[in-house]
Amino acid sequence: MTDRADLHVRRWLPVLPDLDPDVEGAVTRMQFLTRRLRAVKEQALADLDLQEKEFGTLHALAGRGGRAAPSEIAADLGMAPASITARVDGLLRRDFVRRIPSAVDRRRVDVELTDAGRAAWLRAMDVVGGEEHRLLGALAPDERRLLSDLLRRVVLVADGPAR
Repeated sequence: MTDRADLHVRRWLPVLPDLDPDVEGAVTRMQFLTRRLRAVKEQALADLDLQEKEFGTLHALAGRGGRAAPSEIAADLGMAPASITARVDGLLRRDFVRRIPSAVDRRRVDVELTDAGRAAWLRAMDVVGGEEHRLLGALAPDERRLLSDLLRRVVLVADGPAR
């Protein structure tokens, strides 16, 4: 069966004779899948009236058990701690989070997901996760495991020092 990456490689191989069709095919497929999943996520967020930054903040909170210090959320999102305040304020207005006293430091305030915030995050996750499962459902469980293992090896190289 031929896919769009095969057509891409066929078009470029005569132009670039040293092109490795396996590398080009794999990279082209990864790019396509990334674009596809991004588009599904963007549409799901638009349908749910969620901005990307709202979803990202809810996601970071959910990943910490539904409660975290603003500095922890900022670290998870790769942001300056001071810039998290506006995000939290917007989510407060939508009743997606609440500020609560810290359990470890009474001078600190934590942010906690509300039921509405968890529900909004889960609705978006259901759509995105459904598409991920639909796409990877083309593979048997052992093939998905192999794909994940192979991609891990590539990611470890990408995370390492550049040559």
